[in-house]
Amino acid sequence: MGLIYADLELFNSDDLALQRRGYLQSDQVRHITIKALVDSGAYMLAINEDIATQLDLPKLDEQLAEMADGRRIKLDIVGPVDVRFANRATTVRAMVLPGNTEPLLGVIPLEDMDVVINPRQQTLVVNPQTPYIPKKPLK
Repeated sequence: MGLIYADLELFNSDDLALQRRGYLQSDQVRHITIKALVDSGAYMLAINEDIATQLDLPKLDEQLAEMADGRRIKLDIVGPVDVRFANRATTVRAMVLPGNTEPLLGVIPLEDMDVVINPRQQTLVVNPQTPYIPKKPLK
């Protein structure tokens, strides 16, 4: 399987809450469109410092992350951030990768949005079994 990328819209969730309450206009909500590497081996959404700064996401925590090369590094956790892909959306925390590192879309947001990787076409798609609304197991 080759590399699969997805075009995502990311929003500052706090801004969206303020907009819903009438304190911000829609054009004041901080958001960005990114191309993220779909990584089913990654746990969370991982964004870089530039994206975190543009969205002005507050630091919530720090966690150790094991990198692909085996190194363990401490990363900031920011959020909340709304992630939108096609007709799907989720709200998650994000790990902040150093510098301008390539963003990663991990398994937690993938599963929450009920999207699937199509390895033959090398695309991320809405689950064809539930095309109109995401399905979540509660067992």
